[in-house]
Amino acid sequence: MHPNPNFRKETEERNIAFARERGFGTLAINAANGPLLSHVPLLLMEDNKSAELHLVRSNPIVRVLSEPQDAVISILGGDSYISPDWYYIDDQVPTWNYIAVHIRGSISLLPDDEIHGVLDRLSASMEERLFPKKPWASSKMDQEVYKKMLRQIVPVKMEISEINGTWKFSQNKSDEVRLAAAKGVAENGIGSELELLSNLMRDAAK
Repeated sequence: MHPNPNFRKETEERNIAFARERGFGTLAINAANGPLLSHVPLLLMEDNKSAELHLVRSNPIVRVLSEPQDAVISILGGDSYISPDWYYIDDQVPTWNYIAVHIRGSISLLPDDEIHGVLDRLSASMEERLFPKKPWASSKMDQEVYKKMLRQIVPVKMEISEINGTWKFSQNKSDEVRLAAAKGVAENGIGSELELLSNLMRDAAK
């Protein structure tokens, strides 16, 4: 997380809502030969105390989960390079604005027979967002094919100890300057999800 407290004032509720809405992040753990990373879909449980995810059985992270491991999942949102020229004030330097929520806790393997429930809950949470499309369900598949595919992945659970976020929108500058930078992002930003980031920068300046 960014050390500047101006960028870390969002509520835990908003950090949780953002993570739940995105549903995808980068899992990182320390291992004997160095850090291991994996990009994972995840489902936050309703009590916000745990999350479910799954990994391909051949993933190196799986090999070190014979015991629970400390881990962090980084969930990113919009981001953009910020040119000093967009501020229309003197003596500024370039920076990067972004959204990042970190979920910390302990991850461990669940019993193999729980993979069906983990996948069904995750897919159901996503499919309901596609309304009015009729939700996909695993019952639509040939069950022998489905069971064969399930053997290739393992269910994982994270017991969450902390959720925090960086919402870096140039909050260390005046509202007028921040709105000018948001306009620069909207018109000429270099990054990802520029409209999302520009809108959130504008909202934060109100």
